[in-house]
Amino acid sequence: MGMFDSFHISATALTSQRLRMDTVSANIANAQTTRGKLVDGEWQPYTRKMTVLQEAPFRKQLSNAVSGGLQVARIVEDEAPYKLSYDPSHPDADERGYVQLPNVDLLKEMVDLMGATRSYEANVAAMNATKAMLVKAMEIGKG
Repeated sequence: MGMFDSFHISATALTSQRLRMDTVSANIANAQTTRGKLVDGEWQPYTRKMTVLQEAPFRKQLSNAVSGGLQVARIVEDEAPYKLSYDPSHPDADERGYVQLPNVDLLKEMVDLMGATRSYEANVAAMNATKAMLVKAMEIGKG
């Protein structure tokens, strides 16, 4: 493993967790959006999105195989059913007075956001620890 590989691994994790936080933010922002996409001529509510993370492929560096870090494999839509709310005065209510609301659960989103934030903070701490070790190594070399 090279001297800067840990920076690369932490940097890929920071990028992946930032995208995860962006996805959660979009879910929270659209938690009440009843017209998310047009399907077969009818408006469907916003559908919750989730990030799927995976280890980045190994890369060859000289004679060592080094982990590529973390990457977002894909962003998938949650297949949970939409929520129904009775509101006959709503412009998107059906003939029975029910409105389909997004399948976004704010509690789940906050838990996902906290997890992504903690992972982001842990990778910042790992980068700072690596930086401190490299600085100490250079100080040893001076003496």
